[in-house]
Amino acid sequence: MENISDKITLVGDILNDPKAPLHQRFRALFTLRNIGGEEVIRQIDRCFADSSVLLTHELAYCLGQMGDPKAIPVLIRVLEDTTMNPITRHEAGEALGAIGSAEVLDVLKKYLQDPEPPVAETCELAIQRIEWLQTGKDLTPDSIYDSVDPAPADKTKASVDELVGTLLDERQTLYTRYKALFALRNMNTPESILGLSKGLTVGSALFRHEVAFVLGQIQNPITIPQLTSSLADATQHEMVRHECAEALGSIGTEECTEILKKYLDDPSQIVRDSCEVALDMAKYEQSGEFQYANALQTIVA
Repeated sequence: MENISDKITLVGDILNDPKAPLHQRFRALFTLRNIGGEEVIRQIDRCFADSSVLLTHELAYCLGQMGDPKAIPVLIRVLEDTTMNPITRHEAGEALGAIGSAEVLDVLKKYLQDPEPPVAETCELAIQRIEWLQTGKDLTPDSIYDSVDPAPADKTKASVDELVGTLLDERQTLYTRYKALFALRNMNTPESILGLSKGLTVGSALFRHEVAFVLGQIQNPITIPQLTSSLADATQHEMVRHECAEALGSIGTEECTEILKKYLDDPSQIVRDSCEVALDMAKYEQSGEFQYANALQTIVA
């Protein structure tokens, strides 16, 4: 490889190759995310025509995490495309909130009544996050996790019990409950983590999927029983079950591997795909030799 542009093209070709193993395409995506820039956005944009909902929703997530305003037109297009799976559209709305530009507020407001609840709820959260950014208050990052969250953590010094009470109180706004969620995550104690995991059984599919995502960030094996129960529950929305599968992959123990193998033939494609990717993540968690989200050398070697 002579320069970074050549490497981006090569990795982009892997990302966009429908014949490549899905877990390899994910590693290509994470590699591109870490590089960033306009050409990376173009390579990611090419992939939104793919049939895998898991992959297309991850494309949108990565564009949001990159924080580059040049991705805004791509994300607006995905949000507005009602032929796309709602899971992908929701992620595009969340990504617009993550980038945080006030120019997208009017677009987001158009989808507050979207017939797909995850899309409508996500746009509401994204609007509130952008409005919070505009206040300029309490913007200092307070998390050890390398992620742009859809809401800031609660900073009221509330106790674990108080935060869990807010988390589970469906009379509260979703934004308020998300703030409690991220505060519990940041505490990162057994008590706060187990309290947080109670959110897997309450609220909307969007809320429960965010709880599962955060448990994947925490990577504490004490949540394996709760994540396994939600993954096994066929009545759960597939966006929740898929996120539970990925969380188990992030925890990455041998127990998680055996659980994930049971769902490789699940009726839901996004669950099947998630288990494939999660098993690859678990493999490298167990090896201790590989940073999953920094895979360029493995791919271009």
